[in-house]
Amino acid sequence: QVQLVESGGGLVQPGGSLKLSCAASGNIFSIYVMGWYRQAPEKQRELVAIITSGGSTSFADSVKGRFTISRDNAKNTVFLQMNSLKPEDTAVYYCYANRRDGAEYWGQGTQVTVSS
Repeated sequence: QVQLVESGGGLVQPGGSLKLSCAASGNIFSIYVMGWYRQAPEKQRELVAIITSGGSTSFADSVKGRFTISRDNAKNTVFLQMNSLKPEDTAVYYCYANRRDGAEYWGQGTQVTVSS
């Protein structure tokens, strides 16, 4: 099993910034992809950004140019820097990881609210 623990959510004004962190522990051997999904009320969970162990990244179109994702492989931690936040970014953000054997894991979620 892999445990994912998120931190860094909260309330921020439009145009502000937040940084999310997610640390993986447990059977972390061969973790390949780490990243973030989000789910707004009454909407489906959607991809925000992912990063592979080699550093390749992928972003949702809605966050390109505003969010960056980075990873510390030595500490099994992934970060999401969110800039120029908009009210539509309000959601519960979930950390995600998968292993090369196909196993997938999710964090418990952290609330991000963008409001004045």
